[in-house]
Order: sequence, then structure tokens, then C-alpha cells
Amino acid sequence: MEQKLTELKIETEGEGFIDITSIINNWTKINNINKGILVISTKHTSCSLTINENADPKVLKDLSAYIKALVPEEGFKSMNGKGGNTSYLHSDEGIDDMPAHIRTSLTNCCLSLSIESGKLSLGTWQAIYLWEHRYSKHQRKICLHFIGDLYSVDKFSS
Repeated sequence: MEQKLTELKIETEGEGFIDITSIINNWTKINNINKGILVISTKHTSCSLTINENADPKVLKDLSAYIKALVPEEGFKSMNGKGGNTSYLHSDEGIDDMPAHIRTSLTNCCLSLSIESGKLSLGTWQAIYLWEHRYSKHQRKICLHFIGDLYSVDKFSS
């Protein structure tokens, strides 16, 4: 049983999804990983991780529209519909600041996945996405922590 711990840097272009599946599969290949568990986490409070469909881009557009409707920029109203709009107290970095924190809290900062035969165990139409919730470009840090078995040296010597 082995462990590997790595930090990857992902450049975002602002709000939206970045498919990081191939980056992670490449990392498993480079690190000679055979099978085990991989924990993927983001070191930020305004972006998140999600596993979702990789075939129809409308899925990601709908996800984005839904989370924006659920967490509007202007503040929020009570769920019972009574009272007025409540503005966010935290807006130090702009109008997208607090909504990004809430969106991150409602989604995932950490994913755990199985690795089989050196690849992530995902469904045919699944991909792993870094979901940037801020409007501006950012460099995001993703932590990968693998626990499991590596390929033996003999696998590559035949």
C-alpha cells in the first residue's frame, strides 16, 4: 500500500467549468498508479468540484443557471416569502464574492473516487469539473491524495 500527495495548479478563465478528468488520469499514469482511492480537494472557498455529464454542454449551462437562481448576487429573500431582500454583508471582493462562497458551500470541495487499472472509475458520460464561481481569472490549487497500489516494475519490463 502506497500514498502519494500532490498539489496541481489549474488556471481558470473566470466563471464556468473546467474538465479536469484527463489531467487527473494523466497524473495517475505518470505516478504509476494501479488501483486504490483518490481524494481530490480544492484549497479555495469560491470554487468547487463536481462530477457530471460530459456529453451535452447544455447540462453544465443548466447547472450554472440553476445555482445562480438559487444564490442570486443581489442578496436573498426568506424562503417563506415574507420580508424584503437581505443584502450580503460580505462583499469585499465584488458582487460575486459572497454568492461564490455560498455556491461553494452548497456544492463539493472534496471528491473521493476509485482508481482501477490506472484510471478513474467513472461512468461513460461522467467527467470531473472544477467549477469556478468567480467572474475573474484565478489560479486554483487542487490537492490529490492517493492511497492504494502502484503498478509493479515488472509490468513495464516485458
